[in-house]
Amino acid sequence: MSLPMSREQSQRFAIACLAAGVVVLVDQATKAAALGGMSQTERIPLLGDLLGLQLAFNPGAILSLGADFTGLLTLLGVGAVVVLVVAAARARTETWAVGIGLILGGAIGNVIDRLFSPPGFGVGHVTDFLAYGNLFIGNLADVALGAGALVLGLNMWIRHRRARAKAAEQVTAHLGSAAGAAGTGP
Repeated sequence: MSLPMSREQSQRFAIACLAAGVVVLVDQATKAAALGGMSQTERIPLLGDLLGLQLAFNPGAILSLGADFTGLLTLLGVGAVVVLVVAAARARTETWAVGIGLILGGAIGNVIDRLFSPPGFGVGHVTDFLAYGNLFIGNLADVALGAGALVLGLNMWIRHRRARAKAAEQVTAHLGSAAGAAGTGP
């Protein structure tokens, strides 16, 4: 049996849900725009050859890995969404909630495609349109996944640096007080 969320936990969960909701709305809107106005054969350059717009349909994961296992990828995506909702409910800081929310929104955005896009329920192809040179084509859900991972990674790095600095201060303070105590006597 789980205990009810505290007010702070509820606020962090709401932050994660808001971030996820914004990502899903923007992701699905941009995919709809891509479907309505882009071609699979022509690329629209945005930053020369580095970044452009070109419609693609991906049955696999990143870089089309697992293209022959779309149904399995759908199940893994749904499982990831469940795990991320639990993680969002347990977020201990607002920054962590934002990071989890971005990843959750990206995961939901791509799972929606896998569930409801052609060729069929549960085996749909993800709509991609952001062409990164000749490397790969992605979407805003993918950008949100990367941004969320970056937020979490930076948060962990900052916390680690702060913990190391605090530990160093404590050691210095302890050594200082030990030296002071050794210097006093009868």
